Amino acid sequence: MSKAFGFRAFGGPESQGFLDRPTPVPGPGRLLVAVRAAGVNQVDWKIRHGLLGTDLPLPAVYGAEVAGVVQAVGEGVADFAVGDEVFGSALAGGYAEHTLLAADHAAHKPAAVSFAQAATLPVAAATAYDGVRQLALDPGRTLLVLGIAGGVGSAAAQIARGLGLTVLGTAGDANRGFVESLGAAWVRYGEGVADRIRAAAPGGVDGILDLVGGEDARAAAETLVTPGRLVSTVDPVTATELDGTFVRRSGTAATLDALAELVGSGRLDPHITATYPLERAAEALAVVEAGHARGKLVLEIGGTGTVGGTGGIGGTGGTGGIGGTMETG
Repeated sequence: MSKAFGFRAFGGPESQGFLDRPTPVPGPGRLLVAVRAAGVNQVDWKIRHGLLGTDLPLPAVYGAEVAGVVQAVGEGVADFAVGDEVFGSALAGGYAEHTLLAADHAAHKPAAVSFAQAATLPVAAATAYDGVRQLALDPGRTLLVLGIAGGVGSAAAQIARGLGLTVLGTAGDANRGFVESLGAAWVRYGEGVADRIRAAAPGGVDGILDLVGGEDARAAAETLVTPGRLVSTVDPVTATELDGTFVRRSGTAATLDALAELVGSGRLDPHITATYPLERAAEALAVVEAGHARGKLVLEIGGTGTVGGTGGIGGTGGTGGIGGTMETG
């Protein structure tokens, strides 16, 4: 059996809890991975709330980005072997002791990159990488990142600066120092944000990577030099209204390899601000759901995580996960 953390119904955290499920079996083209680290993302609780649709079979296990060690390979897998250290997007939930990866969307973890660092790349950093590349701004242009202080935003700022772009980012007062440490100009989000963007970039901005959606995205779009030069990772409806586009996620091994090379060479810092053991997954997710997370939060599995954050739902009173019996606690 393999422990996992998930939810049994769409809605709030009251439906979540721990699960003992059978260890997944890798089918053709799949890898069975013993998870060593899993990234915690905004999308995790949004899926539980049904904000991305309600077609997901329940119960379900949280988490889409993991790093770990290959335990078994499915038929037709040629590039991976038992014992390989890998990372990628989880097919059977990432908040778990074991999960499955698609071999063609997994990558070998370089020795210079830790499991925790690798677990920040398949969703958060890959989304940033794809979004910045999709905007295709020339060096010297100005990129505005809406919601820059989180895992996607902080990665986007570093990737963009590495491409020679000037970066501005919206965030709250408490994150000003962090934003500036990324080499970006800080702009306070909220009412009047368009005026503050114009003050920071009098000539306007050449592109917007939108990580927040809604009114801030609409207001910020007024500052674009070229209307429509906006890519959103969260709000396809607003992006369409603004003549922008939704992010096109690649998820390929080539993208993962490129990101790992950036981390290994020191050009991309995932800014892991707290790690938690799997037993405290509810706390980590609560911090992210409350909007208090700076940089990335990671679950360390198969070892002891060091808690560097706060928040808490306690992990009680729920069920969840696929194909097993939930435990409360």
